[in-house]
Amino acid sequence: MYIHVIDAKKAIGKRVRLRGWVHRKRGSGSIIFVVLRDHTGIIQASIKRDAVSKNGWELAEAATTESSIIIEGVVREDKRAPTGYEIDVSKIYVTGISEPYPITEYQSTELLLDKRHLWLRSVKMVNIMKARSMVFRYAREFLDRSKFFEISPPLITGAAGESGADMFSLEYFGSKAYLTESSQLYSEAMIYALEKVYSFAPSFRAEKSRTIKHLAEYWHLEPEMAYYDIKKTMVLIEKLVSHISISLAKRNQDILAALGVDHTYLLDIRPPFKRITYEQAIDLLNQKGKSLKWGDDFGVEEERLLTEDELKPVFVTYWPRELKPFYMPINPKDERTVLCADLQAPKGHGEIVGSSQRIHKYDEAIGRFEEVERVKGVKFNMDNYSWYLDTLRYGSVPHSGFGMGMERVIKWLLGLDHIRDAIPFPRMSNRLSP
Repeated sequence: MYIHVIDAKKAIGKRVRLRGWVHRKRGSGSIIFVVLRDHTGIIQASIKRDAVSKNGWELAEAATTESSIIIEGVVREDKRAPTGYEIDVSKIYVTGISEPYPITEYQSTELLLDKRHLWLRSVKMVNIMKARSMVFRYAREFLDRSKFFEISPPLITGAAGESGADMFSLEYFGSKAYLTESSQLYSEAMIYALEKVYSFAPSFRAEKSRTIKHLAEYWHLEPEMAYYDIKKTMVLIEKLVSHISISLAKRNQDILAALGVDHTYLLDIRPPFKRITYEQAIDLLNQKGKSLKWGDDFGVEEERLLTEDELKPVFVTYWPRELKPFYMPINPKDERTVLCADLQAPKGHGEIVGSSQRIHKYDEAIGRFEEVERVKGVKFNMDNYSWYLDTLRYGSVPHSGFGMGMERVIKWLLGLDHIRDAIPFPRMSNRLSP
């Protein structure tokens, strides 16, 4: 029976069998030290010439970095070993010899991206991918406990956003179609059946942005809720973000420690989060040296300045109507703005959630379509939205929703320098491989 590396410390003095990959190897003469890696961690194994068969010694000599091997031996404590434990090997089997490994200690970022399929084996990337899986799990856990239903929207759509300029187009049996930039409209349609729903699926953006927070393909969590307004939505968002943060801190301290993340910081991500209006945000940024005016959007630098001194996320509410999409209703208390709130991650990591109430009246939706066309100079193909407008004609109700970019959340929680490390195989404007 095989055990994992993490379980070896519970087997002091016992004979065990492990399988994994050669993480490092050193030694010569009569002893070889191999650091074995599996998905749970690493452990040092000492292979002595006189403790294994002749064939076993030859296999140990032949095993190269990233060769897959099986070892048998007795576990003992050894403070000199990397993890304080070591295995005295009596048998070794080589499952697959690795060719000379192309990734050495010091490599360029571009080479690591070119060899991403191999770099994912590194200790750092293994821990990031574990944390990513946990973040996904805790997000679903919160929504499932909150009695949401998960739905499965299409990723191929005929609705081209405002113009289709930021969407990937494709030929679809003789017609033009697009990879979705959001599943929101489909989620909205489902609230009339299930009331509280969420989709968890990839979204695609054809923006040519080359920043530390942009991906062309990313994972998008998009809940929609019947009978919610923007204030109730913000409360839900901060509870969700807090649940993810605290769950990661409480349940995965080993992963966070391996990545150098202080779990006590994440334990403090608790509601309520600060709320400032767009107008207040403009004033704050201008105090920090910017020269912004009403109607200006925020870029990477503005988002950094806005939250660089914050320890918890910050809501920026009530944005100018000309900056936001057709489905956001006008704010009755200030008709210059719409009923929306973007959540900015602290420490300058940027926007992680976009939210708003949704227009639920047919005539109001038509008016907003016309306004966006006029202000932004785009033309909607209304045939593509006829099904969506139908939902507003047959028993519509007030509702609200939001979209969370999961890689941006992971980038913030783990303190990553670039969003490309938050996803296994990043797709950016300059990268389609591997």
